[in-house]
Amino acid sequence: MVHVLLIEDDAAIRTALTRALTDRGHAVSSSPTAMGGLNEVMERRPDVVVLDLGLPDVDGCEMLRMLRAISATPVVVASARDAEAEIVKALNAGADDYVIKPFGAEQLDARIRAVLRRGSAAPEDEAGIEVGGLRVNPQAREATLDGVALELSPREFDLLHYLAARRGKVVTKRELMVEVWQLPYGGADRTVDVHLSWLRRKLGETADSPRYLHTVRGVGVKLSAPEVP
Repeated sequence: MVHVLLIEDDAAIRTALTRALTDRGHAVSSSPTAMGGLNEVMERRPDVVVLDLGLPDVDGCEMLRMLRAISATPVVVASARDAEAEIVKALNAGADDYVIKPFGAEQLDARIRAVLRRGSAAPEDEAGIEVGGLRVNPQAREATLDGVALELSPREFDLLHYLAARRGKVVTKRELMVEVWQLPYGGADRTVDVHLSWLRRKLGETADSPRYLHTVRGVGVKLSAPEVP
């Protein structure tokens, strides 16, 4: 049974979502405040967090940064803030997915299951992938660059693994949204761009000076080993 931590200050929404998620087979705990939610994460170690941004004590994005300092637990933001800038801000702060209120319980349940599938272990017979000095181990969900471990969020690892498994091939953003984010109805290209920028930073490169991640303008992105001078 999946343990969902719901951080939502609106009592009516909290009650309705708790009932709906429980009916769908989840164990649900909740908190009306950010600090209470952080304590729940540390003490009860939920499988996934559903987070509202408009909390009374700490803004949700700041809470996300605090959460990411102590845990890699997947986070689905559930907020009425629908501006692209707000969505990008939450993704930059560490959210794994973003759903805009109002939404149906079925959609939230699907988002929860999707982020958990992305964080699940890969098949035991899948070998590690090497691209230049980059090694991706899907069984251990670990990646190293020149022997140094990379600290990746679950979404960042899934994105890196997907691209590394298709090294040398151009992958479209639409394909990434479908296969990595598991959103067959599509999504914003900006979401992919933000996560690619995080990966580039952790790989020690930039979009202007790429080593592993190469943008093919108007098509997509490919991962390949750096060229040897």
